[in-house]
Amino acid sequence: MTTAIEIPGYLAGTWDIDPIHSDVSFVVRHLGLARYRRSFERFSGVIVTAADPLASTVTAEIDTTSFDTGLEVFNRHLLGSEFLDTETHPTATLVSTGLRPDGENFLLDVDLTLLGTTRPVTLAVEALGFGVGIDGAVKTAFSGSTTISRGEFGLTYQSTLANGNFVISDEVRVLVEIEAVLREGA
Repeated sequence: MTTAIEIPGYLAGTWDIDPIHSDVSFVVRHLGLARYRRSFERFSGVIVTAADPLASTVTAEIDTTSFDTGLEVFNRHLLGSEFLDTETHPTATLVSTGLRPDGENFLLDVDLTLLGTTRPVTLAVEALGFGVGIDGAVKTAFSGSTTISRGEFGLTYQSTLANGNFVISDEVRVLVEIEAVLREGA
């Protein structure tokens, strides 16, 4: 049984995330003032678009060592045991548990594992399209976002400024822009 969900150009298949044309970023408030954004450079994943779009699945892995603040001292601190503890937990994983309609878009329920802690998270997702790339490969694209509490994943380091502002917010905005390529024979 299929749902009444209609996505222009929709194609069922198995898709590999193209890291060259995709982005996985996080945004935190810094000093209670600015938004500080960084992207992970290495990640991979598979999207399976099912005949019934709501039965589709996603799995992904992020190399948590793969971002650069531009300053080695910050890199060591953020990759160290007080934050991402990449020596013990070099990857974060995402495994979908369900997909629901949300107006013209979707809500993707996932289990996110970070620092060895798994929590349910919901991403707001927009299906951007299906088509053929310049190289003739069949492609699809999605955009998604969510907000998580870093404290819920054990990222509890905090420093407070004299004015009471936190150096880094507990709230972390996660943004993904994904382009994926249809597997040959899929």
